[in-house]
This record gives sequence, C-alpha cells and structure tokens, in this order.
Amino acid sequence: AAAFAPAPTAQTSTALNADFKNELGVQAPLGYFDPLGYLKDADQSTFDGLRHRELKHGRVAMLAVVGYLTTASGYRFPGFPEDVPAGFGAWHALAQTQDGKSILVQMAVFFVLAEIVNRPATWAGYEGEFPGDYRNGFDFGWDKKSDAWKAKRRAVELNNGRAAMMGIFGLVTHEFMGGPSLLPGGILPGSS
Repeated sequence: AAAFAPAPTAQTSTALNADFKNELGVQAPLGYFDPLGYLKDADQSTFDGLRHRELKHGRVAMLAVVGYLTTASGYRFPGFPEDVPAGFGAWHALAQTQDGKSILVQMAVFFVLAEIVNRPATWAGYEGEFPGDYRNGFDFGWDKKSDAWKAKRRAVELNNGRAAMMGIFGLVTHEFMGGPSLLPGGILPGSS
C-alpha cells in the first residue's frame, strides 16, 4: 500500500513568497482577506499590481456612487437634457438624440484622458511612493505630513473604496431587480 501513497513534499519558502498579512489595508473588520488565494504564491510586484487595481476600482466606484445618487435626486448639469432618466436608462436615452450622442462622446474623451493622467509618469522619471500614487512630481502638501498621517489617509481611502464598490454594486443590482426604492424620496432610477 505504501507504494501507492503520494510522495511527501517539503514546504519551501523563498524570498518571492512575501507575507502580506501586515500590509496597509489589513484592518478591521475583515483583517487579512484573500479567500480566492490570489496572494498564495505572489511576490511584491503581484501584490502591488492588485493593490493598484483595487485603488483604481475603489476611486471609480466612489465617483460612481456620488454620480448615481446625484442623478437619482434629479440634479442635472446645466444644458443636460432634462428628460434623460437616472440610472442605466440614461445610456439608452442619450443614444437616441444628437445632443445625447455628443454627451456620450464627451464622456468617452474624459475616460480616455483620465486613463492617461491617472498613472505614474515613468516617462518623466517619476515613480510613486506606493501603488496608486499619481502625484507625478506635484506635492499638494503630502510630503510635509507624518508617516502615520499618510498611512491613516491611505487606509481610509482603501476602506472608502471598498465600501463604494459594494455600494454601487448594490445600487445597480437593486435598480435591475426593481421593487421598492432604497433611496430617500422613493426615487428608483431606471423606473418610469
């Protein structure tokens, strides 16, 4: 029977298997959270890439929640067509008119410019201090702050981004499911 038993394998540890349990973002209420095992055999470069994506998605989600709730409340930019509904119904409504198509083109241009600007300016010789640092040589007072202050602000941004990702997911899911409104005033984007 021993001939069919699997051969024992030794657990080896290398410098590439970094310990991420002490990284920024490992905080209450979840602590270290990697249920899919993305960081099991990851190195620091892999972790930094994932952190960059988490920050980017969190920043976009924060803007999305604010935009979703703002349009759901009925606010529109001056000159924006008043008959465009809030929520995902806006995409279809904008595509139906020439003014709406112009707005969609402006949005696309904004998205492209945001992608260009929101990345490290390595071509200018600037490397960020940490993943998501896009100051690109501009200080904005950050360098004058203490390390503890910086760590706290970065942790707050991570938590707010995580909450916003769950928030926009919940708002959008609820819109597609229909049912009673979760928003003040009984507003339900996407319904007529």
